[in-house]
Amino acid sequence: MTRKKETKESRSGTFTDNMKLPLHRWFRYSAGFSAEWVENTIREHQPGADYTVLDPFAGSGTTLLAAERVGVVAWGLEGHPFVARIARAKLLWREVEPGVFLDAIATLLEQAARIDAAPETDSELLQKCYSPESLAKLFALKTAFLERDTGSALDQLLWLTLTAALRACSHAGTAQWQYVLPNKTKAKVLDPFVALEEKAAQIAEDLAFAQREHSAQATILQHDARNTPAIPPNSIDLVVTSPPYPNNYDYADATRLEMTFWGEIKGWGDLNNAVRKHIIRSCSQHSAADKIKLEVILQEAALAPIIDELGPVCQELAEVRLTKGGKKTYHTMIAAYFLDLSRIFQMLRPLCKAGSRLCLVIGDSAPYGVHVPAEEWLGKLALAAGFKSYTFEKIRDRNVKWKNRKHDVPLHEGRLWIEG
Repeated sequence: MTRKKETKESRSGTFTDNMKLPLHRWFRYSAGFSAEWVENTIREHQPGADYTVLDPFAGSGTTLLAAERVGVVAWGLEGHPFVARIARAKLLWREVEPGVFLDAIATLLEQAARIDAAPETDSELLQKCYSPESLAKLFALKTAFLERDTGSALDQLLWLTLTAALRACSHAGTAQWQYVLPNKTKAKVLDPFVALEEKAAQIAEDLAFAQREHSAQATILQHDARNTPAIPPNSIDLVVTSPPYPNNYDYADATRLEMTFWGEIKGWGDLNNAVRKHIIRSCSQHSAADKIKLEVILQEAALAPIIDELGPVCQELAEVRLTKGGKKTYHTMIAAYFLDLSRIFQMLRPLCKAGSRLCLVIGDSAPYGVHVPAEEWLGKLALAAGFKSYTFEKIRDRNVKWKNRKHDVPLHEGRLWIEG
């Protein structure tokens, strides 16, 4: 195997290569994996006429779009309301002609250019991330859009285009996981009208491609995967997904800039009600807000298959946190995370056919330096839910690049294969 192939293989658990692919590149959502790898995985299973794929953590639609490219039916569940809306808009490639879309963009720009009023916003985040001139143009575009918005397929694509252009015209930097960094600046900042035109040109090109090459067979549901969705029982052949890692990444915060712009939240404090209550608990901000009591959650029957290993880890985290400045609630976060994933396996089992397969791209973690063997514990929870066996295929090592690490525990990422 060449070094280039090894590198691409090691990146298959990330969204990186998707930014070159039609449809996928419309919006960068860091929590994702390689669409090309998903396509290959589906093809390797030699799908028949009624073959159906499910992604219970659909994100911005990677698995769904990959399944459409291969030509199989797909379902996706996404609890994050804003991200689910992005995925839904991506799937509308089938309903909007490129020329009609570009005409609507031109009209939107013309209308926005005639709006001269200064934006009224008390958002400190927006004021930090945009110059007054850029903010005025963005709010003009927003006003022009809201005046025409009927919720049609075309309007949903216009919404996505403006949403996807927001980062390009902000001088704020972006952290590795798409957290916006108002105090960091970047070199290239586009005029909002130019940013919208460039993103629209890309989307129009991809619409034409998809209408030639894709089959429209995917459905996205805004749905909390801990609960049973409206999907027929015994209908799923393959589950391909990447659940949140138990690594304290705050998925709710990843789209805070975009949600603030659209007025869906006023600030960070609104994220708990707007987003976190709909998604699994994989960050300490979430578990702290839920005021989880460790001794209570560890008594949950769903955690029984791993309690002998989980309990001591959580107790150690409870003790270690008292020696740390931040005193982060990793002890309850880890317990809540595995309880939520246990419930998701229990949800999946009746949906999956006999002989089905599950593939979870997952990584372990070490909050405060305490190792959490995620793939091992998830495998045991899957068996307890009624699946037959599991194996783990490592893709790459993690926590080996950075000098300023918070711990020196070697970590990895890979694919947890579960047989049904």
